[in-house]
Amino acid sequence: MVRKPFKARTSEELIALQSAVATAILAVIIVMTLYFGREIVIPIALAILLSFVLAPLVGLLQRVRVPRGIAVVSVVVLAFALLFAIGSLLASQLTQLAGELPRYQSTISEKIQLFRDTTAGRGTLERASGMLKDLSKELDKPKDANSSLGVSPVVNQKAPLTPVPVEVRQPDPGALESLQALISPLLHPLATTGIIIIFVIFILLQREDLRNRLIRLAGSHDLQRTTAALDDAAGRLSRLFLIQLLLNGTFGLVIGSGLWLIGVPSAILWGILAAVLRFVPYIGAAIAAAFPLALAVAVDPTWSMLLWTLALFLIVEPIVGHVIEPMVYGHSTGLSPVAVVASATLWTALWGPIGLVLATPLTVCLVVLGRHVERLEFLDVMFGDRPALSPPEIFYQRMLAGDPTEASDKAEEFLKERSLTSYYDEVALKGLQLAQADMERGALDQERLIKIRDATVEFTNNLSDREDRPAPKLRSTSDAEATSAVESVAEDAPYSNLPVVSKVDLPTQWQSECPVLCVAGRSLIDEAAAIMLAQLSTAHGLTARVEGAEALTTSNIFRLQTDGVSIVCLVYMDGTGAAHMRYSVRRLRRKLPKSAIVLCCWLKDSDPAEFERLLEATKVDLIAKNLGEAVKLVIEATGLDVDSRDELPATTTTA
Repeated sequence: MVRKPFKARTSEELIALQSAVATAILAVIIVMTLYFGREIVIPIALAILLSFVLAPLVGLLQRVRVPRGIAVVSVVVLAFALLFAIGSLLASQLTQLAGELPRYQSTISEKIQLFRDTTAGRGTLERASGMLKDLSKELDKPKDANSSLGVSPVVNQKAPLTPVPVEVRQPDPGALESLQALISPLLHPLATTGIIIIFVIFILLQREDLRNRLIRLAGSHDLQRTTAALDDAAGRLSRLFLIQLLLNGTFGLVIGSGLWLIGVPSAILWGILAAVLRFVPYIGAAIAAAFPLALAVAVDPTWSMLLWTLALFLIVEPIVGHVIEPMVYGHSTGLSPVAVVASATLWTALWGPIGLVLATPLTVCLVVLGRHVERLEFLDVMFGDRPALSPPEIFYQRMLAGDPTEASDKAEEFLKERSLTSYYDEVALKGLQLAQADMERGALDQERLIKIRDATVEFTNNLSDREDRPAPKLRSTSDAEATSAVESVAEDAPYSNLPVVSKVDLPTQWQSECPVLCVAGRSLIDEAAAIMLAQLSTAHGLTARVEGAEALTTSNIFRLQTDGVSIVCLVYMDGTGAAHMRYSVRRLRRKLPKSAIVLCCWLKDSDPAEFERLLEATKVDLIAKNLGEAVKLVIEATGLDVDSRDELPATTTTA
């Protein structure tokens, strides 16, 4: 048996392992605390959520010169008085419904019998059921042992004794015991309510002090950033919860009014239940609809009440969920669909039904904290609806996986709001820079480099019919990944409004079939960038073709086709090989002595002094630090004024 040599762990690996173990232990401790300490944690969580809802009302009273203490107490008393009123109304509605349920038994029996009468194959099923029942009775019949042995049964047997029933009665409870039996079920809810009221009052009164303590825990080394983040998070959560409360309350009011008009008993009860259950994601409205639908079946001898009730929920819920909610606070709550389901399952397992209702608000709190507190960023990655990878990382991953179709689809969504140049510079080119970094550290073999190059070719072909123009303001994307990319690019990004030239307006030497030649510097990643530059140049009316890095070798440079070439773009993804660039420029000078040469080099640190050094060392005519600037330099090389956009034609004429 050959034993592999032991490989000692580095200090970085040990630190990472210790950090992972500590995080896992901390997560277990937090989950255990939430579960075993739910009697204390649930009131605190409810108090924090209520404080987010009531904070804007307290601020409103303070703006009209009401003292803080009076404003807090007034708002809290009013809120809980409203909750108690709703609770008493629910209790009365439940009592009334319980008293009326026996009256609906006959209606339910008639509908069940009617359903049985209309079921196909009734006679056959009933006969089969009767036969099985008879067989079951025959098998369960007791066997007479004497008969089986051939002995006649004894006639005069003593009858079995009949037991005498005995009833045990407790003495009538006294006044104290009756009072205790009445108060005991109410002690726990009243104690919980009292704790919530106290916490809400103190949270609203000590809001600034609690914020300062949270800043100290989150990180006091950057007070400005942390304070702004927490203020923004508190404002967003307050608006979100208040809007949800108003929206769900309105939903319950509409449902209750509709059920009252239809004639469903206890319409107020079902309206309140609909408002509460709508806090439950996805299935809340369906659960709320199940109770009045079942009651409609029991109340109405016909099926009209059931159909009207079903139509009410099918009309109101889509309008609220898909029309009003997006207009009020955006397309979503900031949670991914998987996170919503997972959080609902987790909080229900920890806290029961109240955890199901609070799952979405609590998870929103965690996501907002994750977006603003660096140490809690993993919460945003786990539960947020924003893409886990940055737009350049997503592009690089699609090219690495050989999936240019999906990358093209995301680019099309991006182009609804931004220009093609912006996408190439801010997303695609940065994605290729990630590939360049992987190639430099030896993580990419030749096969993967070829796959990236080929995927880039197909990707640019998919976008070949797109003009590079600012997108119209009427269109917008709803795709999460495309939205993330759009947010990373400003509307007035540099070189996002370059003109599209016409062939007839170009000088004679520029009217050839391919006046622009894009040549890769050294690698297949350089060739992929050259392919993007050629497609972008063609989109602006200057048709370009691409040559690989092998075209610059001594044996191939003389076979390079240069007919009609007016300018050469030499593309490098990094600026570390100044000597290689210089010799490549020399070879191109010998082959194309009358053509301008543009060095397209994208450095990790765009230092102007570094570009000046490269310009001096390589002896090129021009140098560009991104694709947009390269296209701008190519257009300027034709003699056209890039800034005089009104003088240029608005349509593209291809060669």
